[in-house]
Amino acid sequence: MSGADVYPSGPGGLDRDGREVSVLVVDDQDLVRAGFRLILERAGIEVLGEAADGAQAVEQVAALRPDVVLMDVRMPHLDGIEATRRILARAGTAVRVIVLTTFDLDEYVYGAIRAGASGYLLKDVSPRGLVTAVRAVADGEAMLSPAVLTRMLDQYVARPPAGVALPPAIAALTDREREVARNVARGLSNAQIAARLFLSEATVKTYVSRLLTKLGLRDRVQIAVLAYETGLVRVGERAED
Repeated sequence: MSGADVYPSGPGGLDRDGREVSVLVVDDQDLVRAGFRLILERAGIEVLGEAADGAQAVEQVAALRPDVVLMDVRMPHLDGIEATRRILARAGTAVRVIVLTTFDLDEYVYGAIRAGASGYLLKDVSPRGLVTAVRAVADGEAMLSPAVLTRMLDQYVARPPAGVALPPAIAALTDREREVARNVARGLSNAQIAARLFLSEATVKTYVSRLLTKLGLRDRVQIAVLAYETGLVRVGERAED
């Protein structure tokens, strides 16, 4: 394997709008933080700082305002899930969080989703995969496989009682917007939704952006959670249903 494979380099520190992407690295192990910093900086991504626990992460985000936070789960003083929740609860906070952990446990994945994380990766992710995830999340995408997402939502999301009216925000959506939301929750990509609904991919992207704006959400993961919680999608429902 070449050095370029291990530490991807180049002008990839910019998002799709040409802005430089900045990151805060949060982990209680010095060597892990140093390794992530090296990978990201070699790829042209700016690392604004590091934090050794969740409490420090909350303070650093407020001071540095990074685009993306790489957040460990198990840390002293304040764990990564609660730190993520506090960071994203701050008014006006535009930062996005990728939870990085050695633990592939369902409850951690779901905890990260409910806290508002835009991605969940294991620490054995390749350097190239890490860089790709940071760039994607900085661009507003979610880094969580559809299979993992739907499994988590099926297992953990509380269902509304039968006969309960849809919340006003959902009721105000058009029929087409609701159908796009259902398909996002079923784990379909924009291309797959376009083929299913006989729309162009660009039109689907517009609908997704409109959903995020109307519902006050950050990304597709939050659309999926809301669709399950409000009953737009049934437990166990898949794209072929």
